[in-house]
Amino acid sequence: MGWFLGLGIAGLVLLVLALVFDGVLEGVLDSIGAGLDGFLSLPVVAGFVSALGFTGAITMGAVGTGAGVATGAGVVAGGVVGWGTWRLSRALLRDGVTPAPRGEDLTGTSGSVVTAIPVGGYGEVLLYLAGQPVKYAAKAATPVTRGTEVWVESVLSPTSVSVRPVER
Repeated sequence: MGWFLGLGIAGLVLLVLALVFDGVLEGVLDSIGAGLDGFLSLPVVAGFVSALGFTGAITMGAVGTGAGVATGAGVVAGGVVGWGTWRLSRALLRDGVTPAPRGEDLTGTSGSVVTAIPVGGYGEVLLYLAGQPVKYAAKAATPVTRGTEVWVESVLSPTSVSVRPVER
């Protein structure tokens, strides 16, 4: 029974190491299990070893079976826990299909003037890109005063836009 408890505790220690060293130890198992898509990741291995150890200890202690039956029960429980951990980690780490925001996404959005825009010169506007406020240099065909709401007509460069005042 001591061996099984040791395996269970070792699995928990491995899980803590996997969380603390996030990805550093991951490369070792990735090189061994190339093409298994995370099935040999540290959380999966830790879950398997912990379930094997603790289930084996419970089976031996509660039911009073031998080491062979306890090992079999532990392997089955470890397989279920390992598979569940693998599926859960795949679901949590799945990338969405939403592309990263780009500057071109600003065309047609509204913002407000932070620094007045003179004719033929640049001012500043506050725009929201993917929900985050970002200041851009702005050019306009007519002078625009501070605080005016504007629409982005086009993106001139990664840091500047062409705007026009919103007509209400």
